[in-house]
Amino acid sequence: MSDILVPELAESISEGTIAKWLKNVGEYVEKGDYLVELETDKVNIEIISDFAGILTEQKFAEGDTVRVGEAIATVNERGESTRPDIDFKHDELPKTENIESSTKNDSTDSNFDFPPARKREEIGQHPIASPAARRLAREKGLDLKDIQTRDPLGRIRKQDITSFQTDKNQNHQAVPKVDPKRESALDSEKPIIFERMSRRRQTIAKRLVEVQQTAAMLTTFNEIDMTAVMDLRKRRKDQFFEEHDVRLGFMSFFTKAVVASLKKFPYLNTEIQGDELLVKKYYDIGVAVSTEEGLVVPVVRGADRKSFAEIEMDILQLADKARTNKLALKDLQGGTFTITNGGVFGSLLSTPILNGPQVGILGMHKIQLRPVAIDKEKIENRPMMYVALSYDHRIVDGKGAVSFLSKIKDLLEDPEHLLLEG
Repeated sequence: MSDILVPELAESISEGTIAKWLKNVGEYVEKGDYLVELETDKVNIEIISDFAGILTEQKFAEGDTVRVGEAIATVNERGESTRPDIDFKHDELPKTENIESSTKNDSTDSNFDFPPARKREEIGQHPIASPAARRLAREKGLDLKDIQTRDPLGRIRKQDITSFQTDKNQNHQAVPKVDPKRESALDSEKPIIFERMSRRRQTIAKRLVEVQQTAAMLTTFNEIDMTAVMDLRKRRKDQFFEEHDVRLGFMSFFTKAVVASLKKFPYLNTEIQGDELLVKKYYDIGVAVSTEEGLVVPVVRGADRKSFAEIEMDILQLADKARTNKLALKDLQGGTFTITNGGVFGSLLSTPILNGPQVGILGMHKIQLRPVAIDKEKIENRPMMYVALSYDHRIVDGKGAVSFLSKIKDLLEDPEHLLLEG
């Protein structure tokens, strides 16, 4: 038997949650096959098998938390059967005639297989349970014989222990403490459900609160006349697509404008380390992407050295990886500044929260036709966008933040100038 261990994930990640088992107990796995999908604070990671053989045990259930280096599954490298083996010690075997006769020719380290329909009846006083389930049952003072399982082979797993509720009248066990708010909600006649927060959502919540508690965050606003950028895109979009096989979007314009502005106002490209400022002379721009499991911020590396087409291609690929849970940790680490676009969901104005330890984040919003005074006598309907810059006032003063945002406005309202700046 060989154990499958949780591998080293990243310097800042020490644990994860079992999101989904990709192989079932009893299945034959090849070396290198994906066994389980692990959800971490940042990305989902698929763990492979280091051995070929029969998957004989899943030590944890979906939803359980596991740590780096912990054994999560067992593979029998000598296994050839496609049916799951029953994994318990030899001295735990029930001493019935049928079982003894079936084991006469077996070695002491053999696995014993019973017909599924007879398993619980034949085992009698020795319910089959995973080590994790046995440990949890001992901790809770539960008798495995009282536990009901939906496993077709009668095997008790950790999730069976977790979901088990004893009969108060028969077992006289202490009622666990219930959160008063939860108890009140349960007593309500209104329809409700309790939904477990994913690890990623928990991490997002924790970090957003931490940023607001540790940074002196302020937000300044401006608006951009998008007429020139939209005209340029309209004129060049077909040629751009033919040459680069990617569409010319707004994000490349904003990314280029951010980079040019960061060069003029470098304190927005820093972070605090103790009593020092780490001033970054590179421009790795994070682009917020919304997925079903929450917001992630993959990073466009070296944005100052890339063309519009290269930036658009990077953003397209990163967004696709994010929505299919294919992002690697390296795709998310080391950003120096972030851009988020609530406008794609219809947001007209919002206050973005810093993506710590960064000290600046630019919020884009919906483009909307609004009457704009061209001069003292003339008013025109123009495609306008509100933009917001949230910044850490510990490092960046108001003058610098307002000037940074004004610089972005100037560049986008004169995209030819933006090309020269780039």
